[in-house]
Amino acid sequence: MNTTMFIGGIGFQEVLLIALVVLLFFGGKKIPELMKGLGKGVRSFKEGLNDDKSEESGERSEK
Repeated sequence: MNTTMFIGGIGFQEVLLIALVVLLFFGGKKIPELMKGLGKGVRSFKEGLNDDKSEESGERSEK
């Protein structure tokens, strides 16, 4: 059994089918906007995690 597996047992054919459905649903012009928004959200989330970690380490050093 030689199959390429992605996240959680989803194969290449399933990923391709999902991508085609998304393309049909949103259209070609909306997808870059969606990815841009997703990237900004991930970046904001990572910055929030880093800020939280720096605040925790700052509080520990003050005590």
